[in-house]
Amino acid sequence: MIRGSRKWISMLAASLSLLALIIVPFGSWKAEAAPAFAKGADISWMAGMEAQGYSWKDKNGVKRDLLQILKNDYQINSVRIRVWVNPNMSDYQNGYLNAEKASELAQRAKNLGMSVMLTLHYSDSWADPGQQTKPYAWRGFTFQQLLDSVYSHTVYVINTMKIKGVTPDWVQIGNETNNGMLWEEGKASVSMKNYAQIVTTGHNAVKSVSSSTQTIVHLANGYDSEVFKWNIGGLVSNGAKFDIVGMSLYPTASDWSTKVTQTVSNAQNMISSYGKGVMISEIGLDYSQPAAAKSFISDIKNKVRSLPNGKGLGVFYWEPEAAPGYNGGYNKGAWQADGKPTIALEGFLN
Repeated sequence: MIRGSRKWISMLAASLSLLALIIVPFGSWKAEAAPAFAKGADISWMAGMEAQGYSWKDKNGVKRDLLQILKNDYQINSVRIRVWVNPNMSDYQNGYLNAEKASELAQRAKNLGMSVMLTLHYSDSWADPGQQTKPYAWRGFTFQQLLDSVYSHTVYVINTMKIKGVTPDWVQIGNETNNGMLWEEGKASVSMKNYAQIVTTGHNAVKSVSSSTQTIVHLANGYDSEVFKWNIGGLVSNGAKFDIVGMSLYPTASDWSTKVTQTVSNAQNMISSYGKGVMISEIGLDYSQPAAAKSFISDIKNKVRSLPNGKGLGVFYWEPEAAPGYNGGYNKGAWQADGKPTIALEGFLN
């Protein structure tokens, strides 16, 4: 996509979101009841992979729809789908990560009775602890214009899903925002207050469309209690509004047990300190270690589900459908080069 068109597309998206607000009254939509405990998979690459000609087999070597395999064979009851603001649509791996493609994928999952988590990156590309780059069309905006854009974009994406009959059960306000988002203005180490305002703006936008949808602040390295105390504590002390603390955890085959113990302890601290529920939004382990991955999934699933007061809300495996080495070298999927799954996802079985 040429750069000159990006601002026009952003303006069009904002206009569509305002139109959707006219069609969909504020707060009139409600998410269906989320599962008591989410056993989930991030499937964001799925549509792009299908466009590239990928397909998936079950453990018996029978080619089947991926969502059917996840639900019927591994008891996956929820999916997680990310959305970028203006991704490069010529890129099959990542260009499908826009509101329209995400809503189509969400509809497929919802039609199977699965719950949906929406992850808003507020970027044209990957947003994570090392990069929280503003969308190209938002560069040069004042801080208030950034807040307005966060609000209108959030409403637009959720209403795009509404058109497909999907109400997300959860919406992440940003992704792995260990040092905030929309840098530099929203960098937490520069201005925790600005970061808190962005989170609250996203939260309010979600609630304006679906009052029952839960919002999530998601940080990487779930075992790192000091980062969580600084970030989540800073948000709370600055009056940020959000419902759930999200965590990522990517251990190795040799340290997963220790990292699970540390992450669960950190989750308990979040619950006792702030009264927030905890969602493990991302986990993964190298596909070449399937036995360890299965044990890791089973252990963290059981321990999170046992957190006090029902505050352990679920566990999501990140992109299990990825083939070995997909998209430049991702190797933490749960399918093999022959199209058949490893045993990793059996860790979700009761």
